[in-house]
Amino acid sequence: MNLYEKIKNKEEKLSVIGLGYVGLPLVISFAKKMEVIGFDINKGKVEAYKNGIDVTNEVGSKSLRETIAFLTSNEEELQKAKFHIIAVPTPINTDKTPNLDAVIGASRIVGRNLAKGSIVVYESTVYPGVTEDICKPLLEKESGLRCGINFKIGYSQERINPGDRLHRLEMIKKVVSGMDEET
Repeated sequence: MNLYEKIKNKEEKLSVIGLGYVGLPLVISFAKKMEVIGFDINKGKVEAYKNGIDVTNEVGSKSLRETIAFLTSNEEELQKAKFHIIAVPTPINTDKTPNLDAVIGASRIVGRNLAKGSIVVYESTVYPGVTEDICKPLLEKESGLRCGINFKIGYSQERINPGDRLHRLEMIKKVVSGMDEET
């Protein structure tokens, strides 16, 4: 049985790293079908979500109160998941270059908590080559595992338009690329 089937059957968990405008809707949507861990380094934001307060105004407080997703700021909880979606922001620096600090930080966090057989998919907006040239080496260094042997990576461009009530997550087509068919 592949990882997808195990997640579908609730034998394995999925995690979303970064609970902002993109990550929070992913958590709420996936939690309707599978076991999900939602992680963010901002403890205050996580506590607000646990109290049913949607600080992003993307999913609504009712959805937060009703979700069965496990929300946390404890990175060690990520060890319980085998499929990780990194959805952290990539703002622009003053010189108009992308600021990859959050992507780098999230890669290090996931790497520290990565298990053999995992898949990591980046949904953060990055330029071509970032996943392979920057993120993969960080995951390998932090985990001691080898990409393509012990874990796999993929990329799915961000398609959520924050604040857009018409083109919600469930209404848009997603494109996901990966190392192989399973990914």
